[in-house]
Amino acid sequence: MSSEPSFSKDTYLFWYEKMLLCRRFEEKCGELYTRQKFGGFCHLYIGQEAVVVGSETAIRPEDRVITAYRCHVHPIVRGMHPKYVMAELFGRATGCSRGRGGSMHMFSKEFNMFGGHGIVGGQIPLGAGIAFADKYRGNDLITLCFMGDGAVRQGAFHETLNMAMTWKLPVVFVIENNQYAMGTSVERTSNVTELYKLGCAYEMPSYPVDGMRCEAVHQAVADAAAHAREGRGPVLLEMRTYRYKGHSMSDPQTYRTKEEVEEYKALDPIDTVLQTIRQKQYATEEEILAIQAHVKALIEESVAFAEQSPLPDPSELYQYVYSEPDYPFIKD
Repeated sequence: MSSEPSFSKDTYLFWYEKMLLCRRFEEKCGELYTRQKFGGFCHLYIGQEAVVVGSETAIRPEDRVITAYRCHVHPIVRGMHPKYVMAELFGRATGCSRGRGGSMHMFSKEFNMFGGHGIVGGQIPLGAGIAFADKYRGNDLITLCFMGDGAVRQGAFHETLNMAMTWKLPVVFVIENNQYAMGTSVERTSNVTELYKLGCAYEMPSYPVDGMRCEAVHQAVADAAAHAREGRGPVLLEMRTYRYKGHSMSDPQTYRTKEEVEEYKALDPIDTVLQTIRQKQYATEEEILAIQAHVKALIEESVAFAEQSPLPDPSELYQYVYSEPDYPFIKD
């Protein structure tokens, strides 16, 4: 991978605002879930923000993104207003999946966000399939396929890497290695703890990345995306990151120490970017406070929108289950 370039003021301010929005959104989700404002599963992204935000500045808006069930913030970073994600969590008709998906199934055709998938590793072959479609169409779009460290133990991961490399698909596989698959550490699941090395079996370009730094994430994804766009096939990136909260809201976190969590909190990507903004004088304290106020207002707007939105009408139960192609011979 190439060395890190310098980044602009606008990029640092984008990183800060988007990561702060992700953090405050997830904190509010945790609060609302505890108050039983919505149910089901709830997996928070707190601590991992640099991975998705750093990736976003390295790709194009028309590129594709697909991920697992820790998916609240991905559509927000892609450009969706957070109120539509909040409404989806509330199961409302105004949600980005029309209230049918909930926490684990965030989709947006407009922002090229292909989910949100609840099956561990289920999105990996789908990501390759999306990339296959783009190669078939002859465009130069790429797919970012995110997954957790637990998903790499699935057979579908290895089958997909083999197929993607054989067909030279324009897909970048991103392992968000937050050290624990639910409550099981990486060290307890395999002798291979440096997960990027799994790509070497398929002679796929594979690299470890500091997933707590936007700069490192951006450059790694930019290099990998350029590689894929040039028709040279997929790349595997292991983003070494950390989640500050449990696997889900029901996780008592007995498998790790408070000292370990605090050690990673000292590497908080939001604090790191803010420190750089201050050092480089990219924003005054008044401007930073304005960003924080804007984020707070967005969260408040999103909660109000979700609470005031209607539930899906029962008459629509069977709508949107299947696509309805315009084939005249199947119409009445």
